[in-house]
Amino acid sequence: MQNWQESGGKIKSILGMGASTMMNNCLKLYFQRVGTKGVAADLLRQFSGSALYAAGIYSVASSSGFVPGGISGLAIVLNHFVPFIPIGISTILINIPIMLVSFRILGRVYFLKSVVNMLMTAFLMDTVLPWLPVYSGDALLAAIFGGTLSGAGLSLIYMAASSAGGSDFIIMSIQKKHPQMSIGNVLLLVDGSIILLGGITYGNINSLLYGIIMTFVSATIVDKLMYGRGSKRMLLVLSARIREITDAICGSAHRGVTLIKAQGGYTLKERMLLINVCSKAEVFSIKDMILHIDPSAMLILSTVDEVFGKGFTQVEPDEGA
Repeated sequence: MQNWQESGGKIKSILGMGASTMMNNCLKLYFQRVGTKGVAADLLRQFSGSALYAAGIYSVASSSGFVPGGISGLAIVLNHFVPFIPIGISTILINIPIMLVSFRILGRVYFLKSVVNMLMTAFLMDTVLPWLPVYSGDALLAAIFGGTLSGAGLSLIYMAASSAGGSDFIIMSIQKKHPQMSIGNVLLLVDGSIILLGGITYGNINSLLYGIIMTFVSATIVDKLMYGRGSKRMLLVLSARIREITDAICGSAHRGVTLIKAQGGYTLKERMLLINVCSKAEVFSIKDMILHIDPSAMLILSTVDEVFGKGFTQVEPDEGA
């Protein structure tokens, strides 16, 4: 607890007296945007996400002797060489220069929520999780389940329109300053360097490989939870028998379609382009139905991450909007 008090004093002295005014303005703007219920929902997501993420880092990765990507991985390395500085406080200390550089670039509300996440995660790592059992079994299982926990936690944090700080701040700042840069390559460089440093720190190739596995699993879980829940299939159809296909989809499959006037680039002939969005379970029967009606139909099948509207995900307007 003394470490936390000392850390808080350092943060205040670095940010200066203007931090209090900035925080008050951010809170007012935040409540104006989403209302009280929206703030409560965000805080619940943030706390749950911070708890899962902290457990993945502290209770699984750190105790199993490998380093995942991100600033938390760098904090594990620092804690390995300077054991009297806890992982949570190490995360804050590493984040301070990143915060000072990026807080003017990122949105005020986004920045404030990210700082709250960072503080909650650090607090849980240093004051709560040390009292709970840690995983010390098979390292491969630790990498898989540590990645699952941290990925689920990050997903909840991102769903609250926030971040875990650290490398997220770096990526967002670079994206705003240099939108033409490949964010994937920057993230690969940052995480890869930290994982490599972890392998060197623990002195074996296994630590390096387990860190890669955990980071990959975490990224996969984030992708599936953020974009895979409402994943649908979209069919684009060009056919001389478009009316029959439309009637079959609407009547037999009970799915709606949209018809758009299109023109062939070579023939310049006008035709109707049919658009249909359906579930993964429905797509094969609809595809077979289309090709049964017109075997020569041109059919393009693709995946869409999310669909909003009648018949799909309904969005209720925020009361505070």
